[in-house]
Amino acid sequence: SFCLPTTMMMKTTAIAAWLLHLPATSLGCTVFLVGKDASKDGSSMVTHSNDGDFETDPRLVRIPAKNYTKNGTKRPIFYSPESTPRYVGIERGIIPEYYPTEAHPIAFEPIGRAPDLGLDFDGGDLSDGDDEVVATTYAYLEESYGVVNEVGLAMGESTCSGVFGAIPLGQPDGTALWSINELSQIAMERTSTARDAVKLMGTLAEYHGGFYGASDFEGTAESLAITDKASGENWLFHILPDPTGTSAIWAAQRIPSNAVAVLANMFVIRQIDPDKPDEFLMSDNVHSIATKYGWYDPDVDGLLDFTKVYSDGEYAHKYYSGRRVWGAFRLACPTQTYSDVYSDLQSELAYPVYCIPDDKIDAADLMSFHRDYYAGTKYDMTVQGNLAGGPFSSPDRWKEGPNEEKVGGAWERTIAIFRSSDTFIVQTDPGASTRNESSDGKILTTTKGAAPVDSVLWYGPSSSLATVFTPFTVHMKDIPIPFRSGLPTTIEWTSAFWAATVIMNLSNLKWSYMIKDIRKLQAKLESDSIKLVNDMIAAANDNDNDNESHMCGCKLTANANKVVEEMWKLADRLMFKYASGFVNEPDDMSQIVGYPEWWLEAVGFADGPPPPPTKPKCCHPQPIVRVTEEGEVTGTEVVAEISSSAQNKVDLEDQRHLRSAL
Repeated sequence: SFCLPTTMMMKTTAIAAWLLHLPATSLGCTVFLVGKDASKDGSSMVTHSNDGDFETDPRLVRIPAKNYTKNGTKRPIFYSPESTPRYVGIERGIIPEYYPTEAHPIAFEPIGRAPDLGLDFDGGDLSDGDDEVVATTYAYLEESYGVVNEVGLAMGESTCSGVFGAIPLGQPDGTALWSINELSQIAMERTSTARDAVKLMGTLAEYHGGFYGASDFEGTAESLAITDKASGENWLFHILPDPTGTSAIWAAQRIPSNAVAVLANMFVIRQIDPDKPDEFLMSDNVHSIATKYGWYDPDVDGLLDFTKVYSDGEYAHKYYSGRRVWGAFRLACPTQTYSDVYSDLQSELAYPVYCIPDDKIDAADLMSFHRDYYAGTKYDMTVQGNLAGGPFSSPDRWKEGPNEEKVGGAWERTIAIFRSSDTFIVQTDPGASTRNESSDGKILTTTKGAAPVDSVLWYGPSSSLATVFTPFTVHMKDIPIPFRSGLPTTIEWTSAFWAATVIMNLSNLKWSYMIKDIRKLQAKLESDSIKLVNDMIAAANDNDNDNESHMCGCKLTANANKVVEEMWKLADRLMFKYASGFVNEPDDMSQIVGYPEWWLEAVGFADGPPPPPTKPKCCHPQPIVRVTEEGEVTGTEVVAEISSSAQNKVDLEDQRHLRSAL
C-alpha cells in the first residue's frame, strides 16, 4: 500500500469518471501462441478470440498499402472506441467498409499524428533517413486489431488489468495518444518481424504520445502475442500507461520455438532480465517506476517480476484468467500436471509462461482449443445434472445482470464463449516443413520477399462454437462481402457474422441435439478448406506462382461464399428440425422427445398435477349386457355389470347368439 500524491488522486478520479461514460464492454480475449517447432507444418501460429459484448465490430477488412512521404503528411492516429463501428472516414485509405454512411455519417477526427517512420522499422531513430524518401506500408488484414500483414507478421490481443490508467487525447483531461489497436495497426504497416514490432510499439508509446487501455477500468493494460514468417520468433508483449499518462511501461519476452504460450486477460511475464536482450525487451522506466512506488527493491528482489509489480490481478472474479490458462495447458500439454486452483494468480507463480506440447499442433487443433468449455473435467459446462445449462446442457451462461449482482457469485469463464465477435488463427508460413528449395538451397520467394504461399488467416465470425473457420490471405484482391460486412446493430441476412450468430442463438434452444448438426457441418466445411489450403501449398511448391496466386484468390473467395451459404442453410435446417420442441424430419414429423430424465427429476416433474380422477371411456365404449339371476337378458345398459354367478347360467349357445345379435 502507498499514498498517492494529490495530483495523482485527481488523475485517478478523472480516469474513473471518463470510464463511467464509456460502453460497458468486457474484453475477455484468449490467445494461443505456437512456435514453429511446436507446429505440425513448421509454421508459427497465433490466435485471438475477440470476446467483447454484442457491440464489437466483427468485420474482417483488408487495409491496402499506402505511401507516406517523409516530412510530408504524417499518419493520423484515431481514438479506438472498441465498439461498432470501429472507424468511419477516408484518411486511412480507399477502404469502402469505413466510408461514412447514412447510419454513421460523421468521420472520425484524428487525436494526433505519428512521427515519421521508414519501412521495416529496426529500432533506430524514428526520424532518421532521407527526408524525400517515400515509405510504402505493408497491406494487412484487421478486425478490431491488426491481424496479419502481407509479409507474415501476425498478432493476437488480450486486454489485461494494470496498476495505472490513462485517458486518451480528445477527452477531458486526456493525455495519451496510443491504444493497442493503433499500435498493432502501425506495426502491421511498418514491420516484418515480431522483434521489430515490439520495439516500434514500445518506442512509440513510451516516447511519442503515451498509452491508454481499453474501456473497462480493470482493463487499462494490454498484451499481444506476436510472431512472424521472416524470423520465426515468437514474443509476448505487455504494456500499460505510466503514472503521468504521457508515456508507457512495457516488457516483452521471447518464447522458444518449440513452446506454446497462452494469454487470458492477465499478464504472464515474470522475471525480466535486462542483461539478456535476445530474450527480453523492456522500457527504460520499467525498474525506476517500480522502485519509486516501493514495489521493487533490486537488492532484495533480484530480477523484477513484471506481473507481480504491474498487474492488478484477475478481473471479474478469481479464476477468470487462470482457469483458461489451466484449460489451455491441459489441451496442449496434457501429460504435464498443473493445478486447477491457486491462491492469487498475480503474486503466485501458478503456471509457467509457456509449456512444451506433448504433440505438435496444427490449425485444426487450435480450432478445437477455441471451442473448449472444459469438457470431460469437473468444470464441464455441459455436464448432465448442471441446471445452469438448462435441460439440454448448453455451455453458455449469459453475462451477469442486476439480479446476478443481487445474488452474488460468478460463472466459470471458458475459452469458448457466446459473446465473441470473432476468433481467428494465423498460420504465418503454412507448409514450411515441406516447402521445396531452389537449386542453391534457398527457399523460393516472390519479389516482395514473402514465401510462395501467403500466411493463411482462418477467420470465424461470432461464437467459435457456432462459426466455421474460413481461410483468407492478405494478397487476395479483397475479402468476400459476407465477411467484411455485418454489424451487430442491424441483422444482415447475407453476412457470415449473422449466420453464425443465428446458429449460436438457435442452438441454445436444444443444445445437446443441435450441436451434433453444427459439428457435422463444421467438420465438413473446415476439412474442405484445409484440403484447399494444402492444395495451394502443393501448387506453390510446383513454382507456378504467377498463375496460381490469382487462382488461389478466386478459389478462396468461392470457398468463403460457399461457407456462408451452407451456414445459412444450416440455420434454416435447425429452425425446421427442432421447431416447437419436436424433432422434425421431412418423412417423420413431430417426433416427441420431451426433456431429459435427470432434468425432469431435478425440477420436480413428478410432483406436478396428478392424472385426472375421471376414468376415461373415450372413444368407442362397448355396451355391457345385464343378465338376471335366471339367465335372461333384460337390457344393454352400458352402466350395468355382469355378475359372475349370472354369467355362468348363460350357456355357450346363448352367448354365441348374444354376441351375434350385438
